[in-house]
Amino acid sequence: MESQATYDDVNLVLRLFELRREARMRTAREWFAKNFKAANLDEMATLCPLGSEESASARMVISYWEMVASFVTSGVLNRDLFFQSGGEMLFVWERFKHLLPETRNRYKNPTLYRNLETVANSYIQWMNRNAPEAYEALSARVRGM
Repeated sequence: MESQATYDDVNLVLRLFELRREARMRTAREWFAKNFKAANLDEMATLCPLGSEESASARMVISYWEMVASFVTSGVLNRDLFFQSGGEMLFVWERFKHLLPETRNRYKNPTLYRNLETVANSYIQWMNRNAPEAYEALSARVRGM
């Protein structure tokens, strides 16, 4: 059963949008969208060497969406309200999800990015119920970029 979004939920969504508009975050998001296409962690290390601007951008974008997802999983942010405007998270998830098992193994942390994974999978289910072809179309676009 869906819960009713509150003014606090709306204000948090607006604040999260403002954070995405911050100059460094915009640069990171633009780089991620154009360039983050690693097939495995070795390719990611070449694409985003530790200490580089590229590494900072990748970490900034992925950790931003992990943080947002933590708000949803903890119940601080209304899930359904977020799903209506949080499509960028699925773009990031599509680019990163295949790297997650290897990342967790390398860092010996099975809970790494668990919020992002949980919310992305829930979002995909929500999309499949509400717009059955939308997720597959999004996934195909991201894979084709």
